[in-house]
Amino acid sequence: MIILAGLGNPGSTYVRNRHNIGFMAVDAIKARHGFSPWAKKFKAEISEGTIAGEKVLLIKPQTFMNLSGESVGEAMRFYKLGPEAITAIYDELDLLPGKARIKTGGGHGGHNGIKSLDAHCGQNYRRLRLGIGHPGDKSRVQGHVLGDFGKLDAEWLDPLLEALADNADMLVRGEDSQLLNKLALATGSKPEEDKPAKAPKPAKPTGQSHIRQARGNMQQPKKLPETGPMADMLKKLFGPKGD
Repeated sequence: MIILAGLGNPGSTYVRNRHNIGFMAVDAIKARHGFSPWAKKFKAEISEGTIAGEKVLLIKPQTFMNLSGESVGEAMRFYKLGPEAITAIYDELDLLPGKARIKTGGGHGGHNGIKSLDAHCGQNYRRLRLGIGHPGDKSRVQGHVLGDFGKLDAEWLDPLLEALADNADMLVRGEDSQLLNKLALATGSKPEEDKPAKAPKPAKPTGQSHIRQARGNMQQPKKLPETGPMADMLKKLFGPKGD
């Protein structure tokens, strides 16, 4: 079994909050793949179904974001699973709106829901981070994440959630790069690519230039032949050494 845990806050007040994009994601997956109706268990709303031949549990913790790990951890232990069976889906301030990233393990980046999952489930679970953008000022962060998505956000938010639901089989199978490409195409953004390595700087010449070499050769006295026809001719011209 695989657990897809969407993170958010319960209640009608928070439904359209940027902080609740994880809830929105699992709602979209549930609707697309004919999962069971939501039921209450593990301090959460849960729904069961099958994707790509794998049993999947969708879970929306109802403990509020800061205690999400209590709910997900309880489900993990009930089914005798390890953290590697969990994929958490949540909002990411440090990604542009509509961007997505997937990784396994890592830090919490200041996200309270992830802090709680780390405490109750360990850190070795997959994280699908969905970008909501940063307001640009630390003092505005709380209002931003707890604020509702605007009308213009629908231009990237709806295609993102639809593409995630359409390609949930890739998420389940761990085909991360393929899934990210699909999400990028849906939102009109470019998938993150590895930056090309910088061309190495040409090495500084260690020897002299050909001009300097030529000058040096001109300054070095050449050794005169001591035997043979050339030596005989030089002796006739300059006389014997020592004169």
